[in-house]
Amino acid sequence: MNKFNPLPRKFYEPSAEVVAPQLLGHWLIRKTPQGICGGAIVETEAYLVGDPAAHSYVGLTERNRIMWGPPGHSYVYFIYGNHYCFNAVCHPAGSAEAVLVRAIEPRFGLELMQARRVVAKPPNLTNGPGKLCAAMDIDRSLDGVDLCDGASPLFIGQNPELKAFLEQRGPVVTTTRIGINKAAAMPLRFFLGGSAFVSGPMRRNK
Repeated sequence: MNKFNPLPRKFYEPSAEVVAPQLLGHWLIRKTPQGICGGAIVETEAYLVGDPAAHSYVGLTERNRIMWGPPGHSYVYFIYGNHYCFNAVCHPAGSAEAVLVRAIEPRFGLELMQARRVVAKPPNLTNGPGKLCAAMDIDRSLDGVDLCDGASPLFIGQNPELKAFLEQRGPVVTTTRIGINKAAAMPLRFFLGGSAFVSGPMRRNK
C-alpha cells in the first residue's frame, strides 16, 4: 500500500483564499475496506467569512457546524437532493471558511472509482464536485473527519512530487467561481490549466 503523509494542521490555518490554490496537486485520499482510491486535486474554490455564497454566511447551523470548528477537517454537504460535495475547513475555530474541491485527477484505485461511476469518457469520472464524491464514496458520514490524520477514512496527503506535477499540469489559473448566483464575480476558483479533469469553463479572468 502507498504511504501518504497528511498535510499538517497549520496548512489549513490561513484563509481559504490562500489555501485553495495551495491544495492543487496534493492527493485527496479515500480509504475503504476494498482499498484506497483518490488522486491529485486539480480544481478548488474558496468560500470566505462574510461571503454571501458561503454556507456560513447565515450563521451557525446544524448543517454547517463543522465549518466553525478547527481547521483541517472535512465539511461534506448534500446538494440538489442528489450530490455530495467535499470541502476542507480553513481558518481558526469560530471563523468559518472552507475550500470546495471541485475536481481531482485519478491516480489510485481507479477500478474502485470506475465501479461506482460508469462513464464513457475518463475525465467525466471526477471532473466535478459531485462526481468525485460519487466515485470516491464520500458522503455525510465523512462530515467532520480529520484530514490531518492518516488513519482517517478521508484525508489530504502531501504529493512529494508536487513541483513536477504543477509544472506538468500548469499553469495555475484563477477565475470567478461557477455554479453559484451570489458573489459570483469573486475570483476564488483555482485550477490547473493543463489537466483534462477540470470541470466547467476553463476560462481566465481578464
